[in-house]
Amino acid sequence: MSVLVYLESWEGKFKKNTWEAALYASKTAEALGSEAIGLCIGNLEDSAAEAGKYGINKVLHLNSGFESFDANAYGNAIAEIAAANGAETIVISATFNGKALASALAIASDSALLSNVVSLPESTSPFTVKRGVFSGKGFNLLSTDAAKRVVLFVPNSIPVIEGSGEASVESASASGGDATRVQVQSVDRVKGKIPLPEAERVVSAGRGLKGPENWGMIEELAEVLDAGTACSKPVSDMGWRPHSEHVGQTGIAIKPNLYVAIGISGAIQHLAGVSASKTIVAINKDPEAPFFKAADYGIVGDAFEVVPKLTEEIKKFKASN
Repeated sequence: MSVLVYLESWEGKFKKNTWEAALYASKTAEALGSEAIGLCIGNLEDSAAEAGKYGINKVLHLNSGFESFDANAYGNAIAEIAAANGAETIVISATFNGKALASALAIASDSALLSNVVSLPESTSPFTVKRGVFSGKGFNLLSTDAAKRVVLFVPNSIPVIEGSGEASVESASASGGDATRVQVQSVDRVKGKIPLPEAERVVSAGRGLKGPENWGMIEELAEVLDAGTACSKPVSDMGWRPHSEHVGQTGIAIKPNLYVAIGISGAIQHLAGVSASKTIVAINKDPEAPFFKAADYGIVGDAFEVVPKLTEEIKKFKASN
């Protein structure tokens, strides 16, 4: 019996949420009294042995025949490797690709799918996890007595603690089944920005900014905070910002440690995608804006006055510390 974690990479590189999933898998394996095994797919630039710092004993590297992501092919391959290694629990980070992969993998491996998981298992007999429900407005405990399960783990839900050691890395092989069914012609990626699902800090703005020409101060604040940038739905609908920055019920759901909302009223559809943030700061000149009821900290004032001053003060603080 073992726990298998899919170590997702992007253009051969691993990111923080990969190691968070690795740590989740190792802690789960510890609770189950088993070992944690990693699996990475495709060409790598970073070393997969680094997974040893997060409790992974061994990493299997599957390379040949998997040049581009295909949920069905990856699902079949991971299911095959899980069966060969006696893995009854498979952990996947809930990234864009991870969400697409989880359902295909659950079918391929005949496993129960536990989605939106936000904590380590509450119990292992039966296997019980806490999940986010109702667009992040609540939680429930889900138990399963299925022999096998796929755990889709939400990024930024547990602290990433780096240890020491290296994992052994071994080559692996699997058929993939549908590896040639999907042909990728081209891929367009947003460059130079922190992907919102991975961002620990996010600065977001709405119609209160009055126009796209005023977004410079949002980007400047995001830069000093080392944060990603986001926006409300009306802003992306009007073309002020790309749809890849739209957060909310119909956009991207995020769970950063800090979410700064500037000039956003706080409609329920927007809050549904950001309410899981650990700390919310709202800046709005309307003291009755709904966002203030959800925020941990609120500033009533004109964004064009508040944001530049806030940015300047953060710069001074960072320079003196």
